Amino acid sequence: MLTNDQLAQWDRDTFIHPSTALGQHARGEVPGRIMQTGEGVFITDRDGNRMLDAFAGLYCVNIGYGRQQVAEAIAAQARELAYFHAYAGHATEASITLAHMVLERAPDHMSKIFFGQGGSDANETNVKLVWFYNNILGRPEKKKIISRHRAYHGSGLMSGSLTGLATWHVKFDLPLDTVRHTTAPYYFQREDKSLSEAEFAKKCAADLEDLILTEGPDTVAAFIGEPVLGTGGIVPPPEGYWAAIQEVLKKYDILLIADEVVTGFGRIGTMFGSPQLGIEPDIMTIAKGLTSAYAPLSGSIVSEKVWKVLERGSDELGPLGHGWTYSAHPIGAAAGIANLKLVDELGLVANAAEVGPYLTAGLADAMAGHANLGEVRGIGMLSAVELVADQDTGAAFDPADKILPQISAAMGRRGVIARAMPLCDVIGYAPPLCLTRAEADTVIAATKDAVAEVLG
Repeated sequence: MLTNDQLAQWDRDTFIHPSTALGQHARGEVPGRIMQTGEGVFITDRDGNRMLDAFAGLYCVNIGYGRQQVAEAIAAQARELAYFHAYAGHATEASITLAHMVLERAPDHMSKIFFGQGGSDANETNVKLVWFYNNILGRPEKKKIISRHRAYHGSGLMSGSLTGLATWHVKFDLPLDTVRHTTAPYYFQREDKSLSEAEFAKKCAADLEDLILTEGPDTVAAFIGEPVLGTGGIVPPPEGYWAAIQEVLKKYDILLIADEVVTGFGRIGTMFGSPQLGIEPDIMTIAKGLTSAYAPLSGSIVSEKVWKVLERGSDELGPLGHGWTYSAHPIGAAAGIANLKLVDELGLVANAAEVGPYLTAGLADAMAGHANLGEVRGIGMLSAVELVADQDTGAAFDPADKILPQISAAMGRRGVIARAMPLCDVIGYAPPLCLTRAEADTVIAATKDAVAEVLG
């Protein structure tokens, strides 16, 4: 039983939680959980419940919990200089060093980085830079941004508009009118089941081109996409997808923003997802694995092509009129430096490339033959089990039955945290990159038993 005391009461009385049933939580109708300690892939709440976090917080604790090297780096920076702004050319040793380290790891054609606090504000920055870019080039009408259905790019006004999931739009007056959405590269959920992966990829590209022509190529500024769909279902792209998409974008001189918030820093078995999947972005969004969430920090990495236009614009107009008080915060930067050193020292990118597929294969073996199995898929340390109400038709469960939340809760009772993904029948896995095979076996067993408990 979760502790019910003054702290829990303060939580209900004072704290608005994100992505939470607000009234139910405030009234105490659903249990909250107050987390206390973490080590490796395990997190412990204040009631002593120790759980294997198979979602790394929100895909973000890449190095695992309790890494003292990062805590010590944060403390040392706080003692030396807890804060100074990055405006008007100011910097700290930490912010400069981290910028250098990130660019060393980024694709060769990327040039500079702007630091923010989280993935949402980084995508807000990206859109502003795209608009600035086209204004400097004398193309003021080229402003629309195309995203995909089922995409997740944040919760701000523009980033929430880019997100292609209805929950982030309903009653928020989103999406804004400069955003359009095109076909999600979700092969399992394709309407025409006769299409091969390659054929479906071509259809996605054709749908994108049709949308660009409908809107007018001179009005479309950028296309944004996650290398691998994350919150929309953990969906690796179908064969040939990114090559086909980029051919269309180049044809109409449209910038490509690769949202690497989830895939960056080792999550799919390479430092970034873009090189692995053949993506050549003009702008890259980073956050989460940049600091493994030990401190808030994000980044917008721009290519040399984009940088040259931003530089020209500032030469013509004066200082860039964009920034955040906490841009390049030295404590976040110190956490990032220590984090990236650990990613290298612990061999976490290679571990994700080896243990991640082991987890996906184990989930496939455990679920083989189950009457409600739709698909098991994954890439690197990202895995998904998609369930269906009927295998013949592929019909989804009735959302009112809350089948996936029930399965997630049943896994929790077995000491494993997995995520019931929003607006789909998917159990999602994104463990810390330090996951071992033995720990993967624990996740696999909990999944099999929890599905059996809920669905038989």
